[in-house]
Amino acid sequence: MLELRPTCEHCNKPLPPNSLEAMICSYECTFCKHCVENVIENVCPNCGGGFCQRPIRPSVNHRGNNYLGNDPASTTVKHRAVDIEKHRAFAKSIKNINPKDR
Repeated sequence: MLELRPTCEHCNKPLPPNSLEAMICSYECTFCKHCVENVIENVCPNCGGGFCQRPIRPSVNHRGNNYLGNDPASTTVKHRAVDIEKHRAFAKSIKNINPKDR
């Protein structure tokens, strides 16, 4: 089950469970859309993978207790600002490769 981390790992922008700005990689590294597109250029600084929009967990129990009230979002902040220069060097050779082919 997704943790639904509460903030962008780079800029620490709040990303509540219903945020359309939350982006995740396959390891759930969580960044805001602005940072993914403009700072890290769709290259996860932790694994090199790409990002997609984080799904939104229902806030209402529509069926089977599968909702935020039963499975709340994480409150653990993982703020690890990216070293931009190191990231550019890391991402340089892979950022133009489609994430599915990395």
